[in-house]
Amino acid sequence: MKISDLKEGDVVKVLDEGVERDGVVTDVDREENQACVDNGIQEFWYNPAEIAPVPMSEERLVQVLGFEKEDTEEGTKFKKGAFRLLVKDPGNYTNIDLWYREDHRHFNHPIYLHELQNLHLQMTKVPLERVTAH
Repeated sequence: MKISDLKEGDVVKVLDEGVERDGVVTDVDREENQACVDNGIQEFWYNPAEIAPVPMSEERLVQVLGFEKEDTEEGTKFKKGAFRLLVKDPGNYTNIDLWYREDHRHFNHPIYLHELQNLHLQMTKVPLERVTAH
């Protein structure tokens, strides 16, 4: 995973002494090529090899990022404010539409949680933060 892809608040998975944990990026040091991640126990600096992206799932969208789910004829829609995410084939996060006001984007490849958070920030100018700590 590239450190340059990460921003504060991004949800990632870290390998902490052989144990995988979900965490939240608290700082990024581009010169040292490390990210500081709160892994639920402590904040620690990790190298790119110790950080992995978190795949999108219904559970993570609703419980981790606070989206509301709505089943529609087009697929499963996830809503947060005026921001929308449509999963055309429920459970398959490789064909999705994102939109916020008149900004519409289509993706036909998997998007990870941190990428969704960064797209949300680009489109709305508001960070998409984790709502619960696990």
